[in-house]
Amino acid sequence: MAAFTLRLSCLPRQMLRLLIVLVCLPLAACTVLPQRPVSQVWLLPAQPGAPAGGQTINRSLRVMQPNTSQFINSSRIAVQPQGAEITVYSGSRWSDSVPVLVRNRLTQELRTDGRFVSVSSDEDNLQADFELGGDLSSFQGVYSGKKGEVLIQFDARLVQTSDRRVIASQRFVIRQPISGSSMNEVVEAFGLARDRLAADILRWLGNTSAMRSP
Repeated sequence: MAAFTLRLSCLPRQMLRLLIVLVCLPLAACTVLPQRPVSQVWLLPAQPGAPAGGQTINRSLRVMQPNTSQFINSSRIAVQPQGAEITVYSGSRWSDSVPVLVRNRLTQELRTDGRFVSVSSDEDNLQADFELGGDLSSFQGVYSGKKGEVLIQFDARLVQTSDRRVIASQRFVIRQPISGSSMNEVVEAFGLARDRLAADILRWLGNTSAMRSP
């Protein structure tokens, strides 16, 4: 230790200052650079459904993941802050990808409704009389000034699996106001919008005459 101290004292003053700066740089970087924020993972909330209590549809149904754009097909929570610009809510994501969340909610709601003999999903890959799929073109928050809303647009298709024939189709557009600026309120609005979508699709399926044909 004494020898090391002696060698340092023998160095020119300018070189000694440079050595001290180089040694301290890594320590400064550790304390000055901000730490990356921890990402918040959100479950998409859902209100419990209720059995339909109406006429049973003697058919089986398979629910598919909807087709969507590459941007929406992820766990990121999409938002349009202004005009046509689309980005994501910083530091937050869903617990699963958007198509999976939509499919799972529809499957759950249809099973609770109880009108169909059986309800499965494309994950189960079970035989079914009909297949419910479609195109999910919007699933994002949209802002106009300070006012925000959740926008969902889903073009549903009901396919007869025996011959792959589309027997019914319907466009669903849901607009759900966002009550505040916190992420909790944004997520709550997404959950309410998805619940409304599921309820509208249930009514549509119940009124589709081809589903009840023998």
